[in-house]
Amino acid sequence: MEKLPIIPTKRLILGPLSIADIPRIVEYADNPNIAKMLRNLPSPYAEKDAVFWINLANQGIENKTAYVFKIGLKERNEFIGGMGLHSVSTHDKAEAGYWIAEPFWGKGYATEALGALLGFGFKTVGLNKIYAVHNTQNPASGKVMINNNMIKEGVLVDEEKKDDKYLTMVRYRLTKREYEELAEKK
Repeated sequence: MEKLPIIPTKRLILGPLSIADIPRIVEYADNPNIAKMLRNLPSPYAEKDAVFWINLANQGIENKTAYVFKIGLKERNEFIGGMGLHSVSTHDKAEAGYWIAEPFWGKGYATEALGALLGFGFKTVGLNKIYAVHNTQNPASGKVMINNNMIKEGVLVDEEKKDDKYLTMVRYRLTKREYEELAEKK
């Protein structure tokens, strides 16, 4: 795959990040409420960070190691967050990650986008397993995983370090077989 596909959902469009998104990325990512929920988001967040993220996303596609999407509102394709499959491996597994800008929290956008990302990962990329983690201070992210029928694998105590504090992470997964079994029940 040389470039990301456009994936429409009921209310969203998942597509490639572009330089036109930089002002919104910076506006939304330069938020302490976002930064404290994400493992590797710098704070404060500047234009150079958005440029770095877009370049990293493009390198991931080129190397087939990551597929990073812009989450946009369907009606005007306005940037409201990002998500992707990271560390795509020879073991046919990847980690899903996502974030939604604070003005759009609580509307089900992350759940909708993750559902589309899971389908892309299993059907297009050919993954066998997709997993995701959230820190215990962000139970809303865990709810997004549960809403997509991901299965809790475990609690990883003091797994990550951010701002000189150790974070406990909760890990969820979905395998291709589990995804297909759920699709058959619908």
